[in-house]
Amino acid sequence: MKHFNVRVYGLWLDRGQVLVSEELIRGQKIIKFPGGGLEWGEGTLDGLKREWQEEMGQAIHVKAHFYTTDFFQPSAWDQSQVISIYYLVAPVNALSLPYHNGQEHFYFLPLTEDLPGLLSLPIDKVVAHQLVQAT
Repeated sequence: MKHFNVRVYGLWLDRGQVLVSEELIRGQKIIKFPGGGLEWGEGTLDGLKREWQEEMGQAIHVKAHFYTTDFFQPSAWDQSQVISIYYLVAPVNALSLPYHNGQEHFYFLPLTEDLPGLLSLPIDKVVAHQLVQAT
């Protein structure tokens, strides 16, 4: 049976840079924006806040919605359709970067024309292009 896979991501912009996460997923190095899958019963903002707390131990302030997937994107991992929702965020407390939690590595990349090519996920590439155009 086909189903939807709803993902939520936070875009932390700082001094011409954006925070990314690097991790191994099914043996592949993936560079993506911080966030992850929405759990049953969660709203998108609660899911995003949970993801950042789990991954970085960081509370965030959600500033604004930035983008929601507006095209069909099949999952690379299963028979689902991926819908990703991106928000502009800021950490509540100071966060020392780069940061490594044992599984993921978090660091900033510059908001340049090269950014989309550095990211692994198709929807992230679209968002990166929009971020670069907005700056």
